[in-house]
Amino acid sequence: MNGLIQGVKGLLSFLSAPLIGALSDVWGRKSFLLLTVFFTCAPIPLMKISPWWYFAVISVSGVFAVTFSVVFAYVADITQEHERSMAYGLVSATFAASLVTSPAIGAYLGRVYGDSLVVVLATAIALLDICFILVAVPESLPEKMRPASWGAPISWEQADPFASLKKVGQDSVVLLICITVFLSYLPEAGQYSSFFLYLRQIMGFSSESVAAFIAVLGILSIIAQTIVLSLLMRSIGNKNTILLGLGFQILQLAWYGFGSEPWMMWAAGAVAAMSSITFPAVSALVSRTADADQQGVVQGMITGIRGLCNGLGPALYGFIFYIFHVELNELPMPESPSGGSPVNMCERVATTWWCRCCFQNSIIPGPPFLFGACSVLLALLVALFIPEHTNLNVRPSSWKKHCGSHGHPHSPQAPGEAKEPLLQDTNV
Repeated sequence: MNGLIQGVKGLLSFLSAPLIGALSDVWGRKSFLLLTVFFTCAPIPLMKISPWWYFAVISVSGVFAVTFSVVFAYVADITQEHERSMAYGLVSATFAASLVTSPAIGAYLGRVYGDSLVVVLATAIALLDICFILVAVPESLPEKMRPASWGAPISWEQADPFASLKKVGQDSVVLLICITVFLSYLPEAGQYSSFFLYLRQIMGFSSESVAAFIAVLGILSIIAQTIVLSLLMRSIGNKNTILLGLGFQILQLAWYGFGSEPWMMWAAGAVAAMSSITFPAVSALVSRTADADQQGVVQGMITGIRGLCNGLGPALYGFIFYIFHVELNELPMPESPSGGSPVNMCERVATTWWCRCCFQNSIIPGPPFLFGACSVLLALLVALFIPEHTNLNVRPSSWKKHCGSHGHPHSPQAPGEAKEPLLQDTNV
């Protein structure tokens, strides 16, 4: 069920994220920020109302639950070029901070007061978020770049959800960036879906140890995406920061794949925090090389690729675990022979110990993580060919005619100016 939900949601996000971003380039960011946040949070109350409606709505919500593309375009509107990497790092760091705090708060409240309070509180926070956008968040897109009214016509070429696929193939720089994001985020998405259960069942972590692992990893990620990212961007540049982040990700996944002791998981987790600098650095590179009126569509492409990975990654990791006969199911609580209460703790620990020994004797305890390291290695090789300074050409052919007919100065280029393809660049 989880694979089906994530697959449908990821495919819909892949198709809709560039479209949402492109429309936000025309009609403004605030309305689409409100739309994406609403649909991201809409399934929450359905968890208690109807589980099947929850599954259905969270699948379909992938069409609009692409907040990152609008948020990153918003950041590009209100920051200078040299400030964007730090700003993107702050956005990613606050996301990591929410992952640190919310699972612990939800688990505590659910254990003490029940799951209903958790759902009610999450719904209330979502409503507060929507009200905050309505009241406190200003529009970031300059007035001169927006049409006079929402009735301004939008051509089908601008609204075509498959147009982003054509743009990816037409511009080699966009193609290289999208391939890099796909190959690096595919194992990351699969890792999120199975890693914490892997820690509990295969590595023998307790629930408290898993919670502590998430907290430490989140805190280190916040430091990496703010302080470390800013220092690296200033000292070694944007592209080299991406390459360094991919290198850390390869090391982290290889360590997860070959690690057979809990201390190895903790050490690899510290490396994983450093690998979190990759996505903000990629977003900063894309933002810096795109025109002001194209921020939404290029960030939408990156978010769409990540959405596709969110659908494919869990299924891929599950399949690799399956073919290597690693079953990540919760260990059942052993019962006494009389069918009453669970047996004593010694027998339960013995069951967990036996499960760990079965996999520690294998050469590769975590096969999917090793596959992920190979995928990120390919991403690193592709990223070597991304130029440090270039202009992304993702504008449809009819864009200038559309802009000219409405008198909006979207394009600073001369009408007949052509851009040199990347593969003809003498540096490459």
